[in-house]
Amino acid sequence: MQINREAIYGTRPWVKFGEGPASENAAPLATQGFNEGKGKPFSSADIRFTTKKGVLYAMVMGRPESQVLIKSLANKKDISAISLLGYEPKIDFKANKDGLTIAFPERLPEQPTYVFRITGAIS
Repeated sequence: MQINREAIYGTRPWVKFGEGPASENAAPLATQGFNEGKGKPFSSADIRFTTKKGVLYAMVMGRPESQVLIKSLANKKDISAISLLGYEPKIDFKANKDGLTIAFPERLPEQPTYVFRITGAIS
């Protein structure tokens, strides 16, 4: 929580709550409640979004191998910077028609969730 708190406290939902196999294959809700816990375990392809003060937070729900692809950010050429919360060095990225590809650092301690802070004109 200490590392990822800025992506949680005081944030709002983004235009899309998330993407990935867990949400695409989730069972439909029959009554009030949540259904994500009833499906497959999360992977690095499962991403959830929040936003605060013009910043988009992308929460990767599993440990990526070498890169993260965020399909919801395809063709977003106006992204100015990306950082990984709790990690100081620069993060490389590129956006194209397939999505936003973010390089994932090799040597990081295991965490339940990795959060990317994305700045630029995100709408």
